[in-house]
Amino acid sequence: MTLLDIMRTSAVIPVIAIDDPDHAVPLAKALVAGGIRVLEVTLRTKHGLGAIKAMSAVEGAIVGVGTLTQPEEFAAARDAGAVFGVSPGLTPALIAAAKSSGLPLLPGVMTPSEVMAAREQGFQQLKLFPAVPAGGVGMLNALAGPLGDITFCPTGGISIETAPQFLKLKNVACVGGSWLTPKDLMQAGDWDGITALAKAASALR
Repeated sequence: MTLLDIMRTSAVIPVIAIDDPDHAVPLAKALVAGGIRVLEVTLRTKHGLGAIKAMSAVEGAIVGVGTLTQPEEFAAARDAGAVFGVSPGLTPALIAAAKSSGLPLLPGVMTPSEVMAAREQGFQQLKLFPAVPAGGVGMLNALAGPLGDITFCPTGGISIETAPQFLKLKNVACVGGSWLTPKDLMQAGDWDGITALAKAASALR
């Protein structure tokens, strides 16, 4: 499965931060039950790698690692079961780590120059981040002209209300969002509530 295939699997890729390791498996099951199979587990908490390993065992889940900022994180995430990676930006060290680890990387970009620099390194799928501060739909429309061969996953500041505006763009395969995993529902163990959010997100495309 290519990175583009993964991006086209779910209209929304939830950006997940696990504070309680016991939440990992029921959360993954709840999202998959709602039709959201691609899960980005960030390394923003100490439980990230453990959650990736646990969620990778959930049937139907396609688990990736988010917030990759250090080269050594690539191999650790791959060994934990991640099948793709997402970073907020792109540096020479991250490019080298992605290539050596074999982990497909969705790197973050914010400007046309960053898009062009990433493309020069062989990246055709990029994350516009932070999407709304970067110009949102207007920026993506502007990039589509000179850089029409690039496919984006805009992330940052997108909600279920604004997601459809992004998803109808020809250069957008999916969006990233944190609204699918609200902390109050996770802390309450309201997995049915999260499945309902996932179903609503699945219906966006």
